[in-house]
Amino acid sequence: MRRLLGYIGAVAVLLAGWWLLSVAVGSPALPGPAPAISDFVRLWGSDLFPQLLDSAWRVLASMTIGVVLGAPLGLLIGRSPRLDSVAAPLVFLTYPIPKIVFLPVLLVLLGIGNAPKIALITIIVFFQILVTARDAARGIPVASVLSVRSLGATRGQVFRHVVVPAALPDIFTALRIGTGTAIAVLFFSESVAGTSGLGYYILDAWGRIAYSEMFAGIIAMALLGVVLYELLEMAEARVCRWTRVGR
Repeated sequence: MRRLLGYIGAVAVLLAGWWLLSVAVGSPALPGPAPAISDFVRLWGSDLFPQLLDSAWRVLASMTIGVVLGAPLGLLIGRSPRLDSVAAPLVFLTYPIPKIVFLPVLLVLLGIGNAPKIALITIIVFFQILVTARDAARGIPVASVLSVRSLGATRGQVFRHVVVPAALPDIFTALRIGTGTAIAVLFFSESVAGTSGLGYYILDAWGRIAYSEMFAGIIAMALLGVVLYELLEMAEARVCRWTRVGR
């Protein structure tokens, strides 16, 4: 209930700031919240919701693939000094490269359908999860591992019962942070090379000078980000219950 009231208060502040800014600017390019929300409600069933579904499944597919590939590999690298000595330099050299620059290459190789958009977001999420999981695994206290090994635990059991639980909260944090990046990259890829999705819808409305519809699409994209963030919060609360003890 407290969280819901917090969201209501935040929305009220944002709407008030939006209205004041639109009045101050006085330009059709920045309509007030009322016409944008009106178009959002009017277009939800016909245009916005199908576009939101296209964008949502692209982001969900990309984040799922990125986690499935990046988390186990990051944990393995973090717990193996020999593997880390080989993989870490490669990761440190490739991680700072802005992955968005590979979009033209992916478009040439994979076409202009869903594949290049999913591939680009997957690469970004993969590196974020990989680096976070690797650092989380390296940061596990040696005493925690030795205490479990002293009870006769095998390497696999240590990995399952110590390494994975210790790294999961950090991985979820990286996912939540990565949500904003993933949606930003989704918008760029859909607007540059797309025929569906919220990014395409927003740019199309901008091209038609339908600014209230454009902001309706922006509201839909913001809603997508909030829903994904909350889903990750719920998943972390369920999977990492030990982190909620005493709160």
